[in-house]
Amino acid sequence: MSTATAANPVNQARSTIYQLLSSLFAKEIDHKTLHELTSTQAQAFWSQLAAEPSFKADVDVIVAEFAKLNSDKALLELAADYCGLFLVGTKHSASPYASLYLTDKPVAKGDEPLLFGEQHQQMTQFLKQSQLQVQSEFPEPADHLAVILAYVAHINMHSSNQEQLKFIRDNLANWLATFVAKVAKVDTGNFYIALAQLTLAWVNSDLEWLESEG
Repeated sequence: MSTATAANPVNQARSTIYQLLSSLFAKEIDHKTLHELTSTQAQAFWSQLAAEPSFKADVDVIVAEFAKLNSDKALLELAADYCGLFLVGTKHSASPYASLYLTDKPVAKGDEPLLFGEQHQQMTQFLKQSQLQVQSEFPEPADHLAVILAYVAHINMHSSNQEQLKFIRDNLANWLATFVAKVAKVDTGNFYIALAQLTLAWVNSDLEWLESEG
C-alpha cells in the first residue's frame, strides 16, 4: 500500500467523483441530497466535469433533471424510477449487482439470480482488509455498484495506481457496460440512464489515465 497517494490532489478529485457516483446509486435523491447537489460548489463541480467532451452530454442531462426537481411530486417520481430500476428484481429492472452480470451459470426460467454470491463474498473480503464495512443502514450485498464505487473512492487515496487499475478492471469494468446497456433498455426517465452512462464514461476515462500513469 502506498500512502504517498493520499495527499495527491488528482487522487482526491478522482475519489470525490467515485464517491459522488456511489451516493447517487446508493439511494433515492431526497431534499437534503438535492440541496447538496445543486449548491454553488456543486454547480462549479458539474461545470468542470462537463468541460470534458465525453462527459458533457450526460452531465447536461443530469443538471437539467436537477432543475426539474422543484416539488415533492417530482422527487417522488424520481424515487419511483430509482425503485423500479434498482430495488425490484423484475425483467423491467436493472439490478446493480456485479454477481448478476459475472455469473457463468445459466439462470433457469423463473429462478432468482443468486445474490450474496461469489462477488459479494469477494467484495466483503476487500472491505475487511481495508477495515471498511457496508453501513448497516445500507442492507445490500457488498457487490452493489454503490459499494464498489465507494471502495474505489477509498483505494484512490490509499493504494498504488497499479492496485487501483487491477481492482477496477477485475471488479467494475468487466460488467459495468452490460449494466449500463440494461439501464438504457428499461429506464423510462432521463436521469438514471444519464448517470449510468456518465459512470461508464468516467470509469473508462479513469482506466485510461491509470494505464498512462503506469
